[in-house]
Amino acid sequence: MAWPIKTVRFSCALIAWVAAAPVIAAGTEFSAEFGLGAEYDSNVSVDELDATSNESDYAYIADADLGLDQQLGEKVDLSLNYNVSQTNYDRFERLDRTTHLVGADLGADLGAVNTGMALYYINAQLDGNDFLEYYRGSPYVSGFLAKKWFARGAYVYSEKTIAQNPDRDAESHAGEFDLYFFRRGLRSYFNAGYKFKDEDATAERYDYKAHNVKLRYIHRFDLWGDVLKMEFSWRYEDRDYSGITPSIDQERADQRHRWKIDMEYPLSERTLLQIYGGYSDYDSNFPRAAYDQHVVGTRLSWRWE
Repeated sequence: MAWPIKTVRFSCALIAWVAAAPVIAAGTEFSAEFGLGAEYDSNVSVDELDATSNESDYAYIADADLGLDQQLGEKVDLSLNYNVSQTNYDRFERLDRTTHLVGADLGADLGAVNTGMALYYINAQLDGNDFLEYYRGSPYVSGFLAKKWFARGAYVYSEKTIAQNPDRDAESHAGEFDLYFFRRGLRSYFNAGYKFKDEDATAERYDYKAHNVKLRYIHRFDLWGDVLKMEFSWRYEDRDYSGITPSIDQERADQRHRWKIDMEYPLSERTLLQIYGGYSDYDSNFPRAAYDQHVVGTRLSWRWE
C-alpha cells in the first residue's frame, strides 16, 4: 500500500523542525564536510530522461554536507543531514546540475536487532530550471547473524516527479537485502546486496520491474603512516518494462552493468583526497538507452566532526 505523500512531507517537515529547535540536548554531535573536485565523462548523459550526448566533457564539482546526530534516549538515535552539490560542465552548460538532499534516520537499538525509519527528500535542477523531485521512505531492520556476518533488510517506497517529462512521474515499491562479511572488521569486508523494484509511471510505457544485484569489497591498509581506503564495486540491474515503447513497437528490456574503483587517502587529520574511476555498460533494445560510459575523477574534501 502506497504511503500518502502528504505523510512523507509532514514527516520531513517535522524532522526539520526538530533540527532547528534552539535547545541542544546532551548527546548531540555535529559534523560537516566540504568538497571540491573535477571529473572526465566520456558520454555526458541524463539517466532519468534516457538522454545521451555521445560526447565527452569535463565537469567541476562542489558539495557540502551537514550532519546532526542526537541521542533521544538510551537506545534511540536521530540522525539528520543536509547535502547540496553543484556540477558544472565545461561545454554542456545546459546540463549543469544543482542537487539538494535532506535526510533523516530514526533508529532504535533493540538488543539483538536494530530497527528504524529513513526518510529522504531530493530536489534537483538542470541549468537553474526545475528537473527532479524525489521522496523516499524506508523502514528497516538490521543485526548480526554471527560474529562476522551482518544483515540489513528494508522496504522502500518512493515517489518522483520530472518537470521536463510528466509521463515519467512515478511511484515505486521495493524490497532490499544486504549481507556483510567482516573479514577483518572495518579494515576489510565484503558486501553483497539484492533489491527488487516495481515502478508504476504515469505513462504505461515507463512501468517496469527490476532486479538489482551489487557486490562490494572494501579494504583499508597502512601507507606512509596513514590508512588508505580502497573500494571495488560491481552493480547489475535488469529492467523489464511492461508497456510497449512506440519507437521500437515492443516491450523494452535493459541490462546495466556498472564497475567502480574508489580510493581515499588522508592528507591530514581533516583533509581527504579521493580518486575514482568507473565504467558503465548499458544494453537495451531501445537504442537511446544503449551506450557505454567511462568516468574518472578526483575530489578534495575537508571534514569536521
